[in-house]
Amino acid sequence: MSNPTHLRHVRRAGIALAIGFALVALPSAAQAQVNLGTTDSFVVLGGAGVSNTGPSVLNGDLGISPGTSLTGFGLPAVVNGATHNNDGVASQAQLDLAVAYDAAAAQPVLPANDLTGTNLGERTLTAGAYSYSSSAQLTGALTLDAEGDPNAQFVFEIGSTLTTASASSVVLVNGASPCNVYWQVGSSATLGTTTAFQGNLMTLADISLDNGATVIGRLLARTDGAVTLINNVLSRPSCATGSDSDSTPGTAPTDSTTSDDATSDDAAPTTAATRAQARARARARTRAMAARRQGRATVRRGPRSGCTDGFSAAVRGKRIARAVFSLDGRRIASRGNSPFRVLIPATAGAHRVRVHVTFTDLTRPKNMTLRYRACAAQLLEPRRGPSRFTG
Repeated sequence: MSNPTHLRHVRRAGIALAIGFALVALPSAAQAQVNLGTTDSFVVLGGAGVSNTGPSVLNGDLGISPGTSLTGFGLPAVVNGATHNNDGVASQAQLDLAVAYDAAAAQPVLPANDLTGTNLGERTLTAGAYSYSSSAQLTGALTLDAEGDPNAQFVFEIGSTLTTASASSVVLVNGASPCNVYWQVGSSATLGTTTAFQGNLMTLADISLDNGATVIGRLLARTDGAVTLINNVLSRPSCATGSDSDSTPGTAPTDSTTSDDATSDDAAPTTAATRAQARARARARTRAMAARRQGRATVRRGPRSGCTDGFSAAVRGKRIARAVFSLDGRRIASRGNSPFRVLIPATAGAHRVRVHVTFTDLTRPKNMTLRYRACAAQLLEPRRGPSRFTG
């Protein structure tokens, strides 16, 4: 027959072990990665509509589904990426967004990470999931510290609205990546004037950006949500995959039983090889980015047939999407197809022709200036000769 005291000790040990496993399991569950799927290529994805005012720049794809209202994305706005208006790509992206949104909302949150009733500004947070039962406010700077882990994930589960004050910012330090920052918002989000925001903003309702706000990340509104932009710059981050890490896969770990014959010299080739691989990957990324920025443009002035006849200004190059011509600050022509040429009228005095060129790839827009002076004497003085007045 078993000793009762011994059985009590065994039961206590079992309970302690179970509690230990539970405590270990909770933080690890919080690190489950959120996967954006096909939504990854988008910098803006709307459901009901996407509108823009002013010269916003979108460095990434623009999409909408199931709505079809895309407004304000002609000149002077620039979309350096594909546009998907309620097509199959946008529809699939919305399905993947729903999965990512639900995955972020399901991340377990430790009691200490419930920030309800506090401001996100002027604090530093490490990797993990954080929650607000209702609205969240960001005033000032929020610093996210990855503590040297490039895969560190930050998830913010916000019950209703997210609002940032003017000139607020999200700052990433010590290896933190905007690719691994997720904002799951149960209602709408508003980014204040000149806010510098980072991360993947996923909302159930609308996303509104005030004048001059910038985003490194993505604006993703689900099927009922709209996105509104006003003179904003949005950049989809280039996210490294697991194969881009500095560690070498398949390398056997070193333990305390290693022979004394193994010295630091043995590890040197592996370290050198790792550095070489990292340099090779960096060069490959640079080449890939260069391949996506092949646009070129120059502006030339054509010959004048006469002092009073003006001259032509033409843009030449490759991967040109559109050229917008302005004379002394006043827009005079827009050309979306070759030849990108316009006739400049002869007007007495010194003048400036400005050309804003956008490209079909990821080449940054280019501004060029052409200065000229018209022949004032012939423009202002009539030709000499007998009067033709016969009245």
